[in-house]
Order: sequence, then structure tokens, then C-alpha cells
Amino acid sequence: MDRNQKIGILCNLGFTPVTTEITSLDTENIDEILNNADVALVNFYADWCRFSQMLHPIFEEASDVIKEEFPNENQVVFARVDCDQHSDIAQRYRISKYPTLKLFRNGMMMKREYRGQRSVKALADYIRQQKSNPIQEIRDLAEITTLDRSKRNIIGYFEQKDSDNYRVFERVANILHDDCAFLSAFGDVSKPERYSGDNIIYKPPGHSAPDMVYLGAMTNFDVTYNWIQDKCVPLVREITFENGEELTEEGLPFLILFHMKEDTESLEIFQNEVARQLISEKGTINFLHADCDKFRHPLLHIQKTPADCPVIAIDSFRHMYVFGNFKDVLIPGKLKQFVFDLHSGKLHREFHHGPDPTDIAPGEQAQDVASSPPESSFQKLAPSEYRYTLLRDRDEL
Repeated sequence: MDRNQKIGILCNLGFTPVTTEITSLDTENIDEILNNADVALVNFYADWCRFSQMLHPIFEEASDVIKEEFPNENQVVFARVDCDQHSDIAQRYRISKYPTLKLFRNGMMMKREYRGQRSVKALADYIRQQKSNPIQEIRDLAEITTLDRSKRNIIGYFEQKDSDNYRVFERVANILHDDCAFLSAFGDVSKPERYSGDNIIYKPPGHSAPDMVYLGAMTNFDVTYNWIQDKCVPLVREITFENGEELTEEGLPFLILFHMKEDTESLEIFQNEVARQLISEKGTINFLHADCDKFRHPLLHIQKTPADCPVIAIDSFRHMYVFGNFKDVLIPGKLKQFVFDLHSGKLHREFHHGPDPTDIAPGEQAQDVASSPPESSFQKLAPSEYRYTLLRDRDEL
């Protein structure tokens, strides 16, 4: 028997099924409602957008399903913002397409928005996942030896669960559980690791890197969150077909290392040189690595194959530019200059007109070389006009 049949029977028996009004947010109520909600899923929409119109009944039914499972008012809130009526809110949350579904926890907007299937089941499953406990409890410290060391592991050792220290740890885990595996131990189990009181340990991927200990105030959410985020979100992230839309929508050019999955040595070299040469450029360009086998098409786009890997390239979302020989990344300042040449326009200029005059040896004749760099390949991973109404070419916002 499906859900609609059950509702029909209940109605015939005189029972009223749970139905919920989607909360409409405006400048007067948005902060209060979101701050008081454990989890809130907010639909940013426009009435004239056909994708928004298609989502409305699905969103409402998903809200009804979840309300039956989480009936307390502030456990889960489904809300919406009419972006035509409240353009200030749309600008505040940088809405660039309709509909956009953003997740909030106690008023804090999560970095990852919902990009999954637009169905009642998918939305309900997503909220159930968000409400599940992201922290695995350790019953025996011997379990530490069997951790999946391909992941970034954050382990909290606490005297008791009912404590301010653990509540802050739990709040951070709810936000960053997609980026790290969170574990905790309590009481006698955790005692050998609590020689100086409750503490948090970061275990990096692999078996060679040493553990790192959190030294800040454990009741300070901001300090704890920033420390754990720094460990969970690497400077060089992997791009996949699953997160490509999200990374593309950040709007920053890509500096990408294409490497074979098993070639961890090249990845480590790239990570070290990015940290050494380009840490000041964080926020102006995304540092990424990609599996050569999975991303054969972008490689072909720059006339490379997996056999040529490792390969470093920049995708500016207009064109792709190839770094020279991978080994040159070890030359001090070489990778940094490659990124600076993107920002200055030199890479684009040289593709069209050959080397800049300042790069030509004395007595050498300058020549115009008519060429065009390959068009962006990763731009194709951006949000699709077959799924969203895109605002980048519109004047609405």
C-alpha cells in the first residue's frame, strides 16, 4: 500500500494526515526562524521559473513526509524565499540560479547546497541523512588501529557525553561530516587519551603523517570549527563528476593536476609546491587534482592522454592553458609565475600573439603567432540550463 492510499484510508476513518505549510521567509523573520531550527532546507525560487514551479509540490510533499518523522517544530524546517519579492535575501545568500536549495544548521548556511534528484524520496532521504548522528562512538581504543586511513579522521576523547566540550564537537561534526570521519570515546574507554583532560586528535590520511592535537579552547565553537575545517578541507581538493558543479559554481579558475590514481608521489609534490608557492593565492584560484582516467576528455582537449600524466593545467572557464614539464614545478617560483600569468592576462595574450616582448631574447624578431587556446572543458560541469534558470546573464539580481 502506498502513502496516498494510507492517507485516503485515514481520511475515511476520520483522521487528518499531517500536512505542513512551507514557511515563507522574509527580512523580518528569516534570522529568528533559521537560528532556532536544528536543520532547515530553504528553497530559493521565482514564480516565473518553470523549474521552481515543478519543484513546489514535491517540496511540500517531502516536508509532509519529514514532519511525520520529526514532529517537533524546530527539529526540521522546510522554508522558501520568493527571490523576486526579497531580492535582498537572494543577494545575501548569493543566489545565481532558480531553484536553489540551501541547508542551514542553527542559522549557519552549509557550504554544500542540495544538488540531488528532485523527488520526494530523494529530499526526504537527504534530510534523514542530515539528522543522523555523524559521530561514530569508539567502544575500545583498539578500534583506532582499524580506521580507514584513506580518510581524514577527527577523534574526540571526552570524560562524558553530557558536556559543553562534546556539544561543540558534535556541532562541528554536523557541519563537516562530508569532509572528515568523526569519532568519539567516553569515560573509561577514553581515559588513557585524556591525560591532560578532554582533547581532539586529527589523524591525516596515510600512515606516515603524524597526528595533530587541538590546543584551543574546546568550548569555543569558532576556534574549534576553524581548526577542524582547516584539517578536513585540504588546500588541494579532488574534483569528481559528483562535486564538479559545486566547484565550478564557486567561480574561481582551476589549477589542476591530472594524475593517475595510483600516482600519489606526483600528487604529494603538487600539494607541497602549492602550499609553498601559492598559499597567498587561496581565494583567487581553486587548487584541484583529477583522475586522468576519469577525465580523459579534458586531457584530449589540451592534446594530452593519460599516458602523458602527470599534467598541470589551468582552466579559466574561457580557455585551458598547459603548464610546461611537470618536473618544472620544483623550480622555485615557476608554478607561482604560471598562476600570476593567468591573472595578468599574459597566458591569454601569448596564445594569440606569441611571447611578450620582454620574454624575447635581444636581437630576436618578435612575431605574431595566430593561435587560440583550447576552450574551457570544466565549464561544462557548471549548473545546466536544463535543470535551473541561470541568472548570470539576467538583470534580476
